[in-house]
Amino acid sequence: MPAFTPPPGYGRIKVVHSFEELAATTFENGVNALCWPRALPGDFAEVVSQLAVGPGITSIDDARLFSLTLSGAGRIARDILLQDQQRLRACDLAPTLDCINGYTNDPESGPVPTHVQSFHVDSATVAADTWLCTYHGASSEGLRNDQAQRRVDIPETRAELLRLYGGEDNAEFAEYLNDHYYDLHYAPLPGAQPFTFGLHNLWRIVCEYSGAPVPPCIHRAPETVPGQPPRLLLIS
Repeated sequence: MPAFTPPPGYGRIKVVHSFEELAATTFENGVNALCWPRALPGDFAEVVSQLAVGPGITSIDDARLFSLTLSGAGRIARDILLQDQQRLRACDLAPTLDCINGYTNDPESGPVPTHVQSFHVDSATVAADTWLCTYHGASSEGLRNDQAQRRVDIPETRAELLRLYGGEDNAEFAEYLNDHYYDLHYAPLPGAQPFTFGLHNLWRIVCEYSGAPVPPCIHRAPETVPGQPPRLLLIS
């Protein structure tokens, strides 16, 4: 098993040793992210190459995976992709497998970026977690909660948002921030050191919802680098 070491002095990540432990562990005592480290066999690069996706995000269903003509190592990778999705479906989840060949970010997002390459937390109206695994390409990144600040709490940003809103800083303004997802995005504090989720590792992280026992996990998709291979990402 490959080693995954949480950032020094940071107690919000817990390493587990099986899928069963990943699914059964309760979020408590400040822990908001669970990681099952894995070193998977198989050739995921071959799977990505055979998918031959165009720009943007392409969701890959089981039928498309089965349609690929693969070597032995490619077939091993495909079997793992199918097995991981079946594991999540057995937990009453709805996983998607995405091949990501760059992101299209909204240039009109205003003073707060709201795309997935901005550090953010996932939100839900009921108790929920996000599951994710990067099999190929650049992996997701996390940011310590104690090294982050909500962008809407930065005075200059909040003043600009108030100007755009055209009202007072009250409950209605808070609703406006939530409606536009502005309050879900974070800026690293000076000296912050983001950490990588790593390839093959399967994660389960806390969303933001009313009554959550711990703070949500701050994360982002990796920045797009020209010439970088597509990502193969499982998310639910």
